[in-house]
Amino acid sequence: MTIGLGFLTTTAKDWDDMAGGFGELESLYAAKVEGVATDGTWVGVSAGAAASRFADTRKQFANAQVEARAIASLLRDAHEQFSRLIGHVKDTVEDAKKAEMSVNSKGEAVYDFSKLTPMRHDNEYPKLVSQAKEAETSWTKAIKDAVQAVDDADQGVKLALREAAGVKSWFERAFDQAMGPGAHSFNGSAVGDVEVYEAREAKEYADQILAGEKPADLEEWERLMRDNSGDKAFSQTYLNSLGPDNTLKLTNKINDLAYYDDTQNKKAYLHINGGLSDSLATATRVPDFRDANGKQLRFGTSEYNEAFNNWKNTGDAQFYNKWTEALHEHGDDKYGLKAAEDKIDMAKGADQQVRGYQSLVTLMQQGSGYSPQFVADVTDDMIAMEKKDPDIWDLYGQFSGKNGDGWFANDPVDGALNTMSRDPEGAAGYLDPDTPAGKERFDYLLGNGDGSRDWNVTNTTEWRGNLEVTTSDVEDGDNRKGLGNALVAAATGVDPSHPQSPGNHTEANDRVFREALQVLSGQGDDMPSSLRDDMAKVMVNHGDEVYIAMTDVGGKRGDPLYALDPEEVMAMTTQISRSQDSYGTLHEGMNYAILNDMHDTSRAPEDTLESAGYAVGFMEEARYNALKGDQHDYTWDKAWSYHVSGSVLNFIPVAGDVLQRGADMATTAWIMDEQQRQGEELTSDNQKTYVSRRNQLNELAEQWYAINSYWALNETGYSREDGLYKEIEAAANHGNRRADGIAGDQ
Repeated sequence: MTIGLGFLTTTAKDWDDMAGGFGELESLYAAKVEGVATDGTWVGVSAGAAASRFADTRKQFANAQVEARAIASLLRDAHEQFSRLIGHVKDTVEDAKKAEMSVNSKGEAVYDFSKLTPMRHDNEYPKLVSQAKEAETSWTKAIKDAVQAVDDADQGVKLALREAAGVKSWFERAFDQAMGPGAHSFNGSAVGDVEVYEAREAKEYADQILAGEKPADLEEWERLMRDNSGDKAFSQTYLNSLGPDNTLKLTNKINDLAYYDDTQNKKAYLHINGGLSDSLATATRVPDFRDANGKQLRFGTSEYNEAFNNWKNTGDAQFYNKWTEALHEHGDDKYGLKAAEDKIDMAKGADQQVRGYQSLVTLMQQGSGYSPQFVADVTDDMIAMEKKDPDIWDLYGQFSGKNGDGWFANDPVDGALNTMSRDPEGAAGYLDPDTPAGKERFDYLLGNGDGSRDWNVTNTTEWRGNLEVTTSDVEDGDNRKGLGNALVAAATGVDPSHPQSPGNHTEANDRVFREALQVLSGQGDDMPSSLRDDMAKVMVNHGDEVYIAMTDVGGKRGDPLYALDPEEVMAMTTQISRSQDSYGTLHEGMNYAILNDMHDTSRAPEDTLESAGYAVGFMEEARYNALKGDQHDYTWDKAWSYHVSGSVLNFIPVAGDVLQRGADMATTAWIMDEQQRQGEELTSDNQKTYVSRRNQLNELAEQWYAINSYWALNETGYSREDGLYKEIEAAANHGNRRADGIAGDQ
């Protein structure tokens, strides 16, 4: 926090001056000393010996210049790194203070809990205390990570300076002493880039792993990857020295060590693989392209594609072109991986190796920051391969679950889509049905029409003795997980792995949503169950449009050009309702849409009350249609566990404190209805929306009255004592009957 970094640049100038001095000495030596042996006046054996000796000495003057300038460059590199990283430490500390934390000399953030004392009798007090403790932990970690980054850089500079200066070990120095003064020399191959030296050392550890050994210094290798994976020079130097083939072998061997051979160091190995992944993302990063006005071009558009193709013909794209071409060559190659070998009975002579792209995507999933273009190129190449051979990724055994081998991307296309979902704009560009390429990908992945994807990537085999009798392909346990996340990101603009409050939808978001709604709702009960939860999040994110489709009887609201088809909304709501938690997500999210509509002053109050009842009736009918086949009590199980989680807020476009409190109360009342419902036998003969949704509807009526009480006092039939609850009851039952008709049951 207090160190003066200016000395680094001052010292760097001194080293540059020293290099200049050696340059002058070299010129003088060449003219006055070496020239004696080379100007032709001195001849014979002694002249030849002298010429050789003089040439070696002059080369030392030249090498001294190289070494001095390299050290000067390293010191300037150090100054840049330390200035940036120490600045980040200081900024983090200041941000912590702005968040009402004090920071002690150990870098620990401390909150003054006496500030909460006046609220100790408040119901929110335990929650506030818990939040303050979490904030302390979070800020302390942020400061610790910032300090760690400085130390990592410091260790890298130390390594580079020692290598550039030729600092040797005790054994090497003893050897030089035994060899005489001729063994001492300046470093004519010194370079002035810290990251180049660190990449060379990282390569040494990689070579040890590839040779079947353990790394000589696991902690140092971990530091190298942690400190440099975001640096382009390091990443491209490191990965070029390995090449794609060895990179795939390396990540497999690291996983073998982490999960099988050296599990006590699993965390370190996974950190190294994560650093390797981040390096790949850094090395293959495609620059942002902008139009003539400086506006960034959106991935997937024709303008972007033109700019990207132009870039590929420049020298800056040399690494990208080389690696994507090499990955195409090795993507279907077979590699050893114990996680795959462990799934089969080797005694029966079976041989199970993984494909290169499966290893690559497994690696990519452990990192971040990949350019949408690189992920798209890899994904498109894999799709092209599997179209030629639909069984290319098939392996024996399940690769799913947190406690199993779910970390391995046995379905690399789905795994790449999961990586893609971390960049919502990239996902939208990839799946945008408005472009020919996007439409083709969308239809192929979501099963729209002939030639759609075969999602069965797991072989199951029955044996009788040593005889294989039946073999079939089935879906993996986590099938379409990546597709679901990519679909959510593309339709909402929200990264489902790190969701934040969503912003406005782009036109691409809307197109993906409408296409997904149309395609998946049209599949009926054949819609993949694994996409129910994802579509619930998407529907919630587009809640206002969905709400209008559920409640607008006359088609008077919204722009008819962009209005959703109520039949598609009903079909999708029905499919979502087949899964308990998915239905819970949708129901909780629609409570926000209901409350948001109640606060809309452009709408007549009586209409917002009616719409609220309609929406509840609509969803109740969808639930009935979803469960009527085999759940005759219309409940999923007898242990209703859904609770207000707050996670749905990450997909709600508008959710202020007032709206959130109202929606939470409505959701809590709805859960009470569910718990009560489980003790009853509800059938199609006695099912009425108001009977099964009494608590929720009454709570919505209370919320409506709190907003519109002044209006209700002057209207007949809308007071608490004069028909308020009957109004919402009638609307709910009406909505149920209308939904029944939309579903085709009448």
